[in-house]
Amino acid sequence: MQGNVVSDMLTQLSTCRIVPVIRTSSTELAYNAVRLLLNAGFHTAEITLSVPGAVELIKQFSAQENVLVGAGTVLNAKEAQACIEAGAKYIISPVLADHVPELCKEANVLCILSGLTPSEIYTAWNRGSAAIKVFPAHSMGGPGYLKSLRSVFPSIPLVPTGGVNLHNIGDYFQAGASFVGVGSDLVNTALIENDPASFIELGRKYLQSIET
Repeated sequence: MQGNVVSDMLTQLSTCRIVPVIRTSSTELAYNAVRLLLNAGFHTAEITLSVPGAVELIKQFSAQENVLVGAGTVLNAKEAQACIEAGAKYIISPVLADHVPELCKEANVLCILSGLTPSEIYTAWNRGSAAIKVFPAHSMGGPGYLKSLRSVFPSIPLVPTGGVNLHNIGDYFQAGASFVGVGSDLVNTALIENDPASFIELGRKYLQSIET
């Protein structure tokens, strides 16, 4: 049963295709970002622990049935535990965080560690990461680099993050991305604060870009 739950979550994220990465300077901005993304039609969001009050926000949104809330920038098992207790459906770490895969497995929560080089990706996979966040993807050549990784690791779900935008998102999927993480190119704090309608429209453009 445990494996099925984690596998189902991975499938759901792959169906969502885009995971908005919420990294804001205030709790209010992060809350509004998630609320507006839901309005635009998104069904998931990664709330990073760099956001003030992130764990409480995860707890608040995890109580809603219309959103899959994940925790990002999780650096250690203590942080992972707090996010799991708050109701996070998936845990994403930008590093090869010790003990986090084991903790997630015990809690029946999807774990995604990060790797940039082939050795890091293979290490994360062997530690029990259900998918690998390739971050920062753009620094290694973007979609072309991801395509090279897919040729080496065809069975490992890869999630490029960092530099994904409206202009290259299709290329990442053509290169074999299972889904992508999109940060400031989508979660534009100036729009959230000053022009929510344009922010919603931007979100809808991202969703339209992945329609098949």
